[in-house]
Amino acid sequence: MEQFPNISIIIPAYNEAESLPELCSWIGQELDSSSHSYEVIIVDDGSSDKTWETIKSLSDESPKVKGYRFNRNYGKSAALNTGFRHSKGEVIITMDADLQDSPAEIPELVRMIEEGNDLVSGWKQKRHDPISKTIPSRFFNYVTRKLSGINLHDFNCGLKAYRKDVVKNIQVYGEMHRYIPLLAKWEGYTKITEKVVEHRARKYGETKFGLERFIYGFLDLLSVLFVTKFKKRPMHFFGSWGIFYFIMGLLITLWLLGQKVYYNWFLHENVRQVTDQPLFFLALVAVVIGAQLFLVGFLAELVTKTSGKKNDYVVSERSNAE
Repeated sequence: MEQFPNISIIIPAYNEAESLPELCSWIGQELDSSSHSYEVIIVDDGSSDKTWETIKSLSDESPKVKGYRFNRNYGKSAALNTGFRHSKGEVIITMDADLQDSPAEIPELVRMIEEGNDLVSGWKQKRHDPISKTIPSRFFNYVTRKLSGINLHDFNCGLKAYRKDVVKNIQVYGEMHRYIPLLAKWEGYTKITEKVVEHRARKYGETKFGLERFIYGFLDLLSVLFVTKFKKRPMHFFGSWGIFYFIMGLLITLWLLGQKVYYNWFLHENVRQVTDQPLFFLALVAVVIGAQLFLVGFLAELVTKTSGKKNDYVVSERSNAE
C-alpha cells in the first residue's frame, strides 16, 4: 500500500538554480528529524538558466524531491496550481525559491493547520525589500483587506499553509495567487488566520517582479471579486444593471411624453418635439445599454452552464514525479 507524505512543500521556481540546492538542504535539516514525512514539489516556470538541471539533480539525490517543468513561462499562479494538483500531503506548504522564506517556519505552520485552521498566511512584518516594493505592497494589502473582508496583513506572502481540501477545490490562474485566501473563503473555507514569519534578504539574483505586477494585481482583484460572487449566477449582475438602465430610459421617455401632452393639450403651448430634446437620446442610450446587458447576462449564463473547468498549463518534462 502506497504511503502518502504528511506534508507537501510546493516551490515555484523561475531562474533560481543557485538557491534551490541550499533551500532543499535547509528543508531537510528542519524536517528530516521530525515525525512528519514530506515531499518537495518544485515547478520550473519556464526558466532560462539551469534551474531544470538543478531540479533533476536534486530529485536524483532524493526521492522526496519531485520536479515539473513548464514549456514556457506561465507565471507563479500556474506553477502553484500545478503543484496543488500533484500534491499528496494532508498539509500543503507553499514558499518562494529565493531563500527569503525560512523553512524553519514550517513546523509551526503545520501545527496551526492541525489545530483546525483551513489556511495560515505568513505575515512579513519586518521586510527586507526596497521601498519601491514595500509601500505599494502595504497599500495593496490595505485595499484587498477592505474589499475582501479578510483580516490579513500580507496577502502576497509566498509562505502559506493549507489544509489539503482547500487546494484541491480552488482554481488558481492569472495572478490569482495573491488572492488564494479570498478564493478559499468563497469555497467555504473560512478558518483563515496569519502568522508572523521571518523575511530574509535575497541572497542570489534579483527580484523577478516589477511595478506592473501591482497594476495587474488590481485588475485581478476586481476580477476575483466578480468571479467569486457571480461565477454561478452572472445574470444577477448583468440583469440587475440591465433592469436599472432599461427602467431609467423608460422613465425618462415617459416623462418627456407626459410633458409634451401636458403642455400641448392642457396649456395649449408648443414645446419641442420629444426627439429634439437631449434627454430623449439619453433615454435611448439607457434602453440600448439595458438590453445589451440583458443579452450579455443570458450569454454568460449559457457559457456557465455548458463549459467545464479547463487547465491549459503544459508540463513538458517531469523528474521523479507521476
